[in-house]
Amino acid sequence: MSYDIYLPSYSIGTDVYKETDRICRKYGESAVVIGGKRGMAAAKDRLSAAVSEMKILDWIWYGGEASYENIENLKKEKAVASADMIFAVGGGKAIDTAKALAEIIGKPVFTFPTIASNCAACTSVSIMYNADGSFLKPFFFARPPAHSFIDTEVIAKSPARYMWAGMGDTYAKYFESSISSRGEKVPHYIALGAANASMCYGPVMEYGAKAYADLEAGRESYELEQAVLAIIVSTAVASILLTTDKVIDYNTGLAHAIFYALTAYPHIERNHLHGEVVSYGVLVLLLVDGNEEDFERVFAFSKSVGLPTRLADIEMDTDGLGELVKAAAAMKDIEHNPYVITEEMLEKAFLELEKRNQI
Repeated sequence: MSYDIYLPSYSIGTDVYKETDRICRKYGESAVVIGGKRGMAAAKDRLSAAVSEMKILDWIWYGGEASYENIENLKKEKAVASADMIFAVGGGKAIDTAKALAEIIGKPVFTFPTIASNCAACTSVSIMYNADGSFLKPFFFARPPAHSFIDTEVIAKSPARYMWAGMGDTYAKYFESSISSRGEKVPHYIALGAANASMCYGPVMEYGAKAYADLEAGRESYELEQAVLAIIVSTAVASILLTTDKVIDYNTGLAHAIFYALTAYPHIERNHLHGEVVSYGVLVLLLVDGNEEDFERVFAFSKSVGLPTRLADIEMDTDGLGELVKAAAAMKDIEHNPYVITEEMLEKAFLELEKRNQI
């Protein structure tokens, strides 16, 4: 079997927008910016000032949801049809919409993330939703964006809660991929992805608390840059390698199964962020797996930054635990696991986590 691997290209720092002309000019003379309202507002002055050899034709709101309906609407925009390339600006859904649009209409896309909540800016997949906001499916591409411009000064001024949650989703990549591939003879790209995922864990534990404090203060720092790299770049590299076969077997696991089970409760989607809830699921995963050393490390980290460590933190209690356990055990995310995860194992881990919070 032959296969192709395309990994992210990126610039990171406090003045990376100044590289836009140099990197993008070879792709044409004009661009259209597609993004979120807050993201475009955060980046507009810096990006406009940086681009001198090309013309930005328009700044267009992505529509509020990463949906095919919004892509169809964007295709009708004159600037989209005329532009040589697409600049995707903002958070995950805005960037995923612009990436999917670029793939469908066959134009190069460059990303300018303004928050550090996920790896959308560097990945070769868009997570697509229905018009009503419900999950639809992943849309895989052959290549990631042509280049990502990660301005840490812009990110330093973003709402801290997005990186706070993003850190939890980031280290989940390490535990889920290492467990799902445990004991298997996997292809090189899966082994490489799982090994790379260690960079989704160690740097967050080492730099995450300081990075979060700096972000809350609106302060760019070395620690912030390291956390941003873990969230946006390391996770993207791991995900690209782990999903080379366009299957999720090695790219998900119990932490995400618990998240998806919890989305059945309206308050979860309304009041909590994806990575926030996934971080809670990681603690359950580690107890199920019997990994006491990493559990203690992640538990202490979660406590230090205020990520959830008990059901009450996500507005739940043990009264409905049976229903939650049943739903999590039925999720496809845990089908590819080195051992069968039973409802009994899950219930025991949930209750044990409650006890750990009382010590």
